[in-house]
Amino acid sequence: MTDRTENTTQKNNELNKRHKILNSVLCLLAIWLMALIFGDSLLYAVKPVIPTANRHQKGKIFLEYADSLSLNEMHPEYQVLSGHVKFRKGDMYMYCDSAHFYDKENKMNAFGNVKMEQGDTLFVYSDVLYYDGMQEIARLRKVQNGVRLEHRNTTLFTDSLDYDLIANIGYYFKGGEISDDKNTITSIYGQYAPDTKDSEFLYDVVLTNNEKKFVLNTDTLLYNTKTHIADIVGHTTIESDSSIVYTDRGWYNTDKDKVQLLNRSLIVGKDGQTLTGDTIVYDRANGFGEVFGNMVLTDTAKSAVLTGGYGYHNEKDNTSFATRRALAMEYSQGDTVFVHGDTIRTYLQMPDSSRVMCAYPNVRFYRTDVQGVCDSLTFQSRDSMIFMHRHPILWNLERQVMGNVIQIHLNDSTVDKAYLPEYGLMGEHVEEEFYNQLSGKEMIATFIDGKLRRLDVNGNVMAIMLPMEKDSTYNKLVDAEGSFLTVLVDGQKMEKLNLWPDVTGKVTPLFLAKKSQYYLKGFKWYEAIRPKDRYDLFTIPDEQRNLFSEPEAVAPVKRIREQEN
Repeated sequence: MTDRTENTTQKNNELNKRHKILNSVLCLLAIWLMALIFGDSLLYAVKPVIPTANRHQKGKIFLEYADSLSLNEMHPEYQVLSGHVKFRKGDMYMYCDSAHFYDKENKMNAFGNVKMEQGDTLFVYSDVLYYDGMQEIARLRKVQNGVRLEHRNTTLFTDSLDYDLIANIGYYFKGGEISDDKNTITSIYGQYAPDTKDSEFLYDVVLTNNEKKFVLNTDTLLYNTKTHIADIVGHTTIESDSSIVYTDRGWYNTDKDKVQLLNRSLIVGKDGQTLTGDTIVYDRANGFGEVFGNMVLTDTAKSAVLTGGYGYHNEKDNTSFATRRALAMEYSQGDTVFVHGDTIRTYLQMPDSSRVMCAYPNVRFYRTDVQGVCDSLTFQSRDSMIFMHRHPILWNLERQVMGNVIQIHLNDSTVDKAYLPEYGLMGEHVEEEFYNQLSGKEMIATFIDGKLRRLDVNGNVMAIMLPMEKDSTYNKLVDAEGSFLTVLVDGQKMEKLNLWPDVTGKVTPLFLAKKSQYYLKGFKWYEAIRPKDRYDLFTIPDEQRNLFSEPEAVAPVKRIREQEN
């Protein structure tokens, strides 16, 4: 009987244990189902305890205020905050409608009307904020209204912004915009540092001036919102109403509208002119470009190029300057003329805005059909005239013309007339040391298709000629004087010579002629200083320097005038 009673008792105890286990499982299942169904209904209010710790601990987040604070039994690792939520991290405050606060992990997730505030100068707004206090990274995201950072005169707009509180840098990576009171910049990636006001932009970067003065396009740009200086570090174009700039290195002061361009940047004007060089300092507002190193100024409309080691161009008044191996080129007729001088200037002459070019000193020029030297040269487009001053010498084929002043008239960039108004001396190489020579008070040479066709000499004409015999030899020297002379030339041959009136002279067999009879007074053949090609223009021979240091050849003119009187 006793044994049966004990067995029955054991069975009842085991049954009770099973019931308890089953009840526990059912309770847990019920709680789990209720959590799925009712969610936050499992939250229960917690009475906040104000901490006594130092609230300025580096990197530590503190809860300052919330209308309600709750715990979720399913997620005890964070506190659920709602209503006027306010956090503090050092001197930065964060506000939102609701938040999950991971106190032990020093993290928080903020939702609705999120605002970060540091002092009275830095504000960040977003829909959502994920903050990791261990890494001190704030991730702000858009749900409806986007992300906005405001710092003094700078505003940043984007959909996703990460803010590194240690470096105090905010950056976006899915497209954004930064604007200040001068410029607006858009890009795929961008970052901004409030401490230095430096910003960096990558990929599809567009800087638009707020006053609509210009637009800058590039893939990489550094910019400071205080100085408004943009550092150009990649292929860039800057387009405005007056010009387009192509560069890959330099800086742009958008406050002063000045840009410094490196690495042979290029400026293309809307009028067809281009300016390039090793370094360009460009005042865009005043249209003034100053070039240091290998300047090239091209005017395609006028088929002209100006180069030099240093120079400038003013777009406003269309003036240019070049020095240090200065060279002007004109190529409208296919055969380019090259002009070198220590300094070359171009400007517009009023009232008709015709162009003037001045080269000085030590001028040398070259074209295949004509070459010349002088101490200064002026070209006026108004009447297509070239004025050569101080010891000018002009060569055409085997002919050399000298005078005090030589005036050349061009027709479609081709010489059609040369005028020596006060003294002229022309020589033509015949053979060995013999030259045909003519001199007079006034000399006019007429060209057809760039070749000498007629020569008129007026006043006190003096001539030394070596007429060619029928067998193409030379055996006599003719020395003649008169008042007027006309020579017709066909190629290298003299067709007709007319000297009148009161002609005097003599003929001397060549074998009897003295060397003193070979040359007119003042004549010298200056082949040593004649430019051989475009590259020879920069070499100034000693003979040329010595010639230019001498007084002008006025003595023959004075002597002749004295004889007249």
